[in-house]
Order: sequence, then structure tokens, then C-alpha cells
Amino acid sequence: MSIDTINPDSAWAAFIARDRHSDGRFVGAVLTTGIYCKPSCPARHPKRENVVFYRDGAAAAAAGFRACLRCKPDEVGRDRVAVARAVTLIEAAEETLGLEHLAAMVGYAPHHFHRLFKRATGVTPAAYARGLKARAAAQALMKEASVTEAIYEAGYSAPSRFYEGVGKRLGMTPSIWKRGGAGVTIRWTIAATSLGPMLVAATDKGLCRVSFDEGEAALRARFPKAEIVPGGAVLADLAARVVASVESPDRDQDLPIDVQGTAFQEAIWQALRQIPIGETRSYAELATLAGNPRAVRAAGTACGANPVSIVIPCHRAQRSDGTMGGYAYGVDRKIALRDREGVK
Repeated sequence: MSIDTINPDSAWAAFIARDRHSDGRFVGAVLTTGIYCKPSCPARHPKRENVVFYRDGAAAAAAGFRACLRCKPDEVGRDRVAVARAVTLIEAAEETLGLEHLAAMVGYAPHHFHRLFKRATGVTPAAYARGLKARAAAQALMKEASVTEAIYEAGYSAPSRFYEGVGKRLGMTPSIWKRGGAGVTIRWTIAATSLGPMLVAATDKGLCRVSFDEGEAALRARFPKAEIVPGGAVLADLAARVVASVESPDRDQDLPIDVQGTAFQEAIWQALRQIPIGETRSYAELATLAGNPRAVRAAGTACGANPVSIVIPCHRAQRSDGTMGGYAYGVDRKIALRDREGVK
């Protein structure tokens, strides 16, 4: 569905599915009651011939309709503005903002805003803030002369705070990160699939690279300081589960991953993993879920940077007009994966 025009059939399908991700994109007005609702409204559905669609509540109100008191469609825009404002505040803050303080700054009760923020971005406000520090720490560790200097440069009040939080999140100690991953063992194999040979690589924590048409050389280029070894029997079961995700993507394998990205990238990747099998999301919807509705192009870039294809299902992303969009391993593979999941 285009962001500028409303496709009545797609809009009606969103209402029937009570698609929360379509909230804020348009409203449905019921001719027989004079009320307009958001797509996820839990009220009983009217007959299709009695529903017309408008870009927003203001347009519906101008046509003589009033807002539904049950789903409160006009609050959707307010919610998204609040989340976007909170993201800006978190990114600008020198110290971590507590939930109560952050919620008060955007005009919401703490517990309600906590749910609202997580629903919109895929992470809690505290996790989003930790993601920002993780990114800063990773960048600082690559340029600072010492680990301690890098920790303070990233905004931590003491090294202990870094080791409690970001050290765990990065999946390796700061000194190892400083050395480009030296000391980390990555096991790999090339698995045969119906879509072509697939590289499967994993650390002890989970999958770090799943890609088509790549081999050991590409893995060593990506992880130059790690110990790269054949997977053997240790990787066999995990690799078989990845192959099963290719051959039968209609079944969720719940595979472990060990990847790092920017806070925004990781929010996009989390949003992708939350898309139900057989469904899609537009890059605009993913950007909104990641807390930055205007970062549509960046959402597409984050999909392209996905280090573990299939496991993070970036093939479920598409343009707002419903067209396919790109795919790092070829559009034909994207089509095949979507067909297997039952995407229309």
C-alpha cells in the first residue's frame, strides 16, 4: 500500500486481520454508525460495503465522522510522536534517563509508555539506550589507545559498568574486541540447499554468518582476527536446522544468533524476527518499529546488512507500494522464500 494513496482492498484486509502495524497509516469510517476506527480496533467488523477509508482521523472528521471511543484512533499519531521524541531524548542524553523521567518528559505514565515504546521499537527504552552505548563502545575500542579510555569515551562512569552491560552484549571481552575478535573461534560449513550452497558459521554463542554464494575466504575477510575452523560434528545439528529453515520456512526454528550492529540496525533486525511467517512489512513500517519513522532508507540498508539471512528474515521486507525491493542474494531467492512461506 502506498503511503500517499489508499488501496481499499489492502486497507480492508488490514482491518479484517486487525493489523496493529497499519495503525496510524489510515482509518476506516463506518457509514452506518458515523464512527472511524484504527485497523486494529477490537470491535466487531461491519459489512465491507459500509466502510470507507481516510488517510487520517482529521480527514474522517472533516467528512462528518467521529472517533471510536474504544480504539481511540487519534491517539496513534500521538503515541508515535512520543516514541520518536523519546528516541531523540535518549540519544541526546549524557546520562541514562530513568523510565519515570523519560515517560514524564513525553507525557505518559511509566508502565504504559514502557509497553508503548517496546511495541513500537522492539526493545525497551533501557535496552535502546544500552544499544547506543554498545555502538559507541565498539567504535571507541577500535580507535582508543587503551580499553579503559574507550570505556570512558563511550560514556560509562566506570569500567565495571561497561563489563556489567555492554561487555556481555558484545559477546566478547573488550580486549578481544580491541584486537578485532582475536581468540574467538568461529566454526563454518557449506550446506547444500535447494536455493544453492549456503555458508553457515557460528561462535559458541550462536550463528554469526548465514549467506548464499560465500565461502571460507569471505568469512575470513569479515572476521580477520578470529580462529576460523571447519564446523565438523559440532556444527552439524545447527547447520541442519538452518537448512530446514530454507526448505521449510513455514516452521520457526528459533535459532540462536551472535551478531552485532548499530542500535538502529539491531532494532530493525528484531523487528524482522517478529514478523509472523507468511506476512511482510514495508521498510517504512520497520523504520517506525525501530523508533525512527523517517529512516526508511536506513531501514532498507539495515536489511541489506543483515549478517544471518533466513534466520533474520529480511526477505519479509518490501517497499511501501507492495513491490519486492532488493535482496542481497538475488530477487529470485527472495521470491522463492516468500512463496514457501505463503506470502501473497
